[in-house]
Amino acid sequence: MSIEDYIPKRLEELFEKYEVSRYRISQKCGIPTTAISKIISKKNVPTIITLERICNAFGITLAQFFDDDRYAELSGIPVEIIKAWDSLDTKEQEIILRLVRSMQEVNDEK
Repeated sequence: MSIEDYIPKRLEELFEKYEVSRYRISQKCGIPTTAISKIISKKNVPTIITLERICNAFGITLAQFFDDDRYAELSGIPVEIIKAWDSLDTKEQEIILRLVRSMQEVNDEK
């Protein structure tokens, strides 16, 4: 798949996954909604800087944007955990990490 086809397809996937509108992402990244629409309709190809700003609005890295197959080797509960983790903000991830570490400590004491 060409980059001109991949980027719009991936953006549509992210809008659906995060249940967010183009308008909301536009607000978060400071890029006009019309510019985002032009990317999705394949009228424009974004620069790396523009794409990075859009990724930041979704809370993902550029690497994550281009790595949509990272769950391919996993299935079931591990995938659910990773997907849930990815949807959390940094503070929420820290809370979960503390919880898991405390559970590990309890198990180590047994």
